[in-house]
Amino acid sequence: MLLHPSFLAINPLTPNRSKIFLHRHRTIVPRRTLRCAAGNGDVDAFTKRSGYLFKLTAFEADSLTDYNVSKIAAIYRRKPLVLFRRLFQIGTTFGKWFALRYLDRVTEKADLMFEVRAAELRQILVELGPAYIKVAQAISSRPDLIPPSYLDELSLLQDQISPFSTEVAFNTIEKELGLPLDDIFSEISPEPIAAASLGQVYQARLRRGGEVVAVKVQRPGVQAVISLDILILRFLAGLLRRAGKLNTDLQAVVDEWASSLFREMDYMKEANNGLKFRQLYGALPDVFVPKMYVEHSTRKVLVMEWVEGRKLSEVKDLYLVEVGVYCSFNQLLEYGFYHADPHPGNLLRTYDGKLAYLDFGMMGEFKQELRDGFIEACLHLVNRDFDALSKDFVTLGLLPPTADSDAVTKALTGVFQDAVAKGVRNISFGDLLGNLGTTMYKFKFQIPSYFSLVIRSLAVLEGIAISFDPDYKVLGSTYPWIARKVLTDSSPKLKASLQTLLYKDGVFRIDRLESLLTESLRAKTEKALVRKQAEETDSRVVIKQVLSFTLTEKGSFVRDMLLQEIAKGLDALGLATLNSITSTAIPFMSFIPVSSMTDEDTTNLRTLSRLLLLLSGYQQTENSVGGLGGGVSPDKNQKLCPEEASSVFNQLASVQEILPILSVISELPPESQQQLLGLPADLAGRLSSRVAARTIRRMFL
Repeated sequence: MLLHPSFLAINPLTPNRSKIFLHRHRTIVPRRTLRCAAGNGDVDAFTKRSGYLFKLTAFEADSLTDYNVSKIAAIYRRKPLVLFRRLFQIGTTFGKWFALRYLDRVTEKADLMFEVRAAELRQILVELGPAYIKVAQAISSRPDLIPPSYLDELSLLQDQISPFSTEVAFNTIEKELGLPLDDIFSEISPEPIAAASLGQVYQARLRRGGEVVAVKVQRPGVQAVISLDILILRFLAGLLRRAGKLNTDLQAVVDEWASSLFREMDYMKEANNGLKFRQLYGALPDVFVPKMYVEHSTRKVLVMEWVEGRKLSEVKDLYLVEVGVYCSFNQLLEYGFYHADPHPGNLLRTYDGKLAYLDFGMMGEFKQELRDGFIEACLHLVNRDFDALSKDFVTLGLLPPTADSDAVTKALTGVFQDAVAKGVRNISFGDLLGNLGTTMYKFKFQIPSYFSLVIRSLAVLEGIAISFDPDYKVLGSTYPWIARKVLTDSSPKLKASLQTLLYKDGVFRIDRLESLLTESLRAKTEKALVRKQAEETDSRVVIKQVLSFTLTEKGSFVRDMLLQEIAKGLDALGLATLNSITSTAIPFMSFIPVSSMTDEDTTNLRTLSRLLLLLSGYQQTENSVGGLGGGVSPDKNQKLCPEEASSVFNQLASVQEILPILSVISELPPESQQQLLGLPADLAGRLSSRVAARTIRRMFL
């Protein structure tokens, strides 16, 4: 039997956490015994304080099924007293709390009353309802931003909210499904297992099939109160934009959030989202997505598989955080369909060690051109190409096309230079966002409506990891997947980006290829990912990984570039060898340039040397390549030493360097072995073409 993660809170009627599981396992009882238990007259704090907002006509309620600001405004124009009463309630509630905080500081009791005020704030948010709870949930997973006392209290809003009447819930289930509960469930808990901002959950057993399921029932009146609060927030967003002279359309940001919130209130859409999420990501290693019972779901009732486990934020499993990073990469940058509400209550570690996702009401779509733009921005950030990064910001909609490109590049250089100085693995996602603040205001940055949800999905994951590993960096964990995608993706745009990244003025940037390959080899999903292994420095393992990657169809683009650069290097090596033999064997004719080497030949020979080291399993440290992605090009003006040609030749001919490559060939897949056998002929053809072209050029030019 599995326990639904999104509702893993302590039952409000269960005072002792240690007794929760025993109590919970006793609560599934036959439906016929429940009428008495369900008939309690308890009223939750939200209904008690804000119940007047629920009083809409059937027509008005039906018009709020989808987010439409003009319809919402039309409804409340006819209810000005309700609007003013809500404004007064919100203003006085928060005003009183801020006044008390100010009084605490004046009387020097701020520290003493800190935990008390945190608890009061949580109660205020519960009483004001779902819209404010959702805002609090968005920041409750950032221990680096929120004081501990407030964090503890706001974390309770993820799934520990007072439930509404069970009698109302059961009546809603019967009305929505059109059948008595006895016909649907053979057993159901007499009390909700947990309550969240939009609904509450019961544990039940399906009469047909006998599967244990979670039954989520929507709170009565939530659409009415959320609609009014969003109308108020839109008004305040407009005032803030005008007062601050902001370039960002804050009302559009509110609209995007509101649209996702309204979709979340439609449980039928959530069921379909869950089906799609399971299809796309359910097969990923150590990812679990519960089954949806669409036939038993409606707009206000959702039936899904029961999942048992503990919150990810409580178990401190760094491996599952890495699994979450990999899954988030697939969501954001592979398919573009992502979980936009991954707060700790929606991420669970199952008892068999998998990461379970739940609550698929708030999902987002990341368009292909934006996904490519995000990847390019990450590449340019890591490689300190701030001029290209400023153009990426235009592509992503963060900057208007009319922005001063040179000024923006200079500003971004100042913001990001320190951030990337220690390498991509040490870049803090939260710090990057914080450091952008002043620059965003100066250059009138825009915040596209889609951006807030994307950033939140990444920030929440980093926040969970930071809670038990302060040094964790989500971008550092995501970048290996970005590097692998750039190296393997068939998208013409990403291929062009890779070409631009690796070549400057026709010169191949071997440092950047080393960086991308090194990072892409870190993109693993095995549990060994988070363990320090001696094999990480084993040249044989590195060789196998490089060959496995470059010999696949996805690695064909990189393989072609490598073969081309090796052919250039071998051609240069031939020239250097000929020069060396000529000057040694016929010293009195050394003044005659039999086959002079150009600056390009010198660069190609040095590139060959680096490629041989790379293919032989030698990995440079971060510092030696400029902190991952520095991309320092060889100095064309530096003359080739005779010893360099000899050194490259020794590398090429060394049995010690070749044996590791030969030893792993038998371990490669048959297709890769077949591809490997064809490489010598391909390389010979490229080399012959280059030698012939050079010979003809020197004969006739």
